[in-house]
Amino acid sequence: MQFIESIQNQRVKHWKKLLTKKEREKSQQFMVEGFHLVEEAMMAGVVEDIILGDGVEPPSFRNTTRINFYKVTKEVIKEISETETTQGIFAVCKMQEQSIDPKTFQSLLLIDGIQDPGNLGTIVRTADAAGIRAIVLGDGTTDLYNPKTIRATQGSLFHLPIVKANIIGLIPELKKAGITILGTALQNAKKFTDVEKPTKVALIVGNEGKGVSKELLTMTDQNVFIPIYGKAESLNVGIAAGILMYHFRK
Repeated sequence: MQFIESIQNQRVKHWKKLLTKKEREKSQQFMVEGFHLVEEAMMAGVVEDIILGDGVEPPSFRNTTRINFYKVTKEVIKEISETETTQGIFAVCKMQEQSIDPKTFQSLLLIDGIQDPGNLGTIVRTADAAGIRAIVLGDGTTDLYNPKTIRATQGSLFHLPIVKANIIGLIPELKKAGITILGTALQNAKKFTDVEKPTKVALIVGNEGKGVSKELLTMTDQNVFIPIYGKAESLNVGIAAGILMYHFRK
């Protein structure tokens, strides 16, 4: 196990740069922090490096022969951590090439331009819990590997296929595979409980402020809304997505 004590070390500089989208895309790596996320990454088989603060002992992992272990000082931990109270354990992970075949999925979630990392992470976690089979991140959606997004997923990003794709181009393929496309909108929409549950479904949720794009809404088989019974103007997109995913899941 190599010991690193200087924040000027080139490897430390790289780890810090992984907090930026530019470096993540360039290196095709991302970093997770905390025992739970490191364990989830290990089970997913994507870990390349494990970084431990001085005095922190790693959990018992199997098959670590290809993983580099580093012990680092408190100064290094402070340099690479994004949390106020760190557990002192990190993993550098490799991004996985993933693809989806519409014919193999009964339920998908299509995300159109969600901007808040916390919202995206919460939606991924909820989709995992609801049994959604795959997630598509459309154009304009925030980075899946943003540290805030990763923390909000609580490891669910490792549990199901999540791909980037142009949703407009994907919808004809989904329809050809017999998948019903449901959009979320307030206009020209039915209350979600009044819509028959399709055998195969792809649910589209949209941007926090603008919602699903008008172009996508013209391509759906049906648009649905969740009624508001109190005085709130709207629901958070993560909450709304959760209600609909659980209702329409198969």
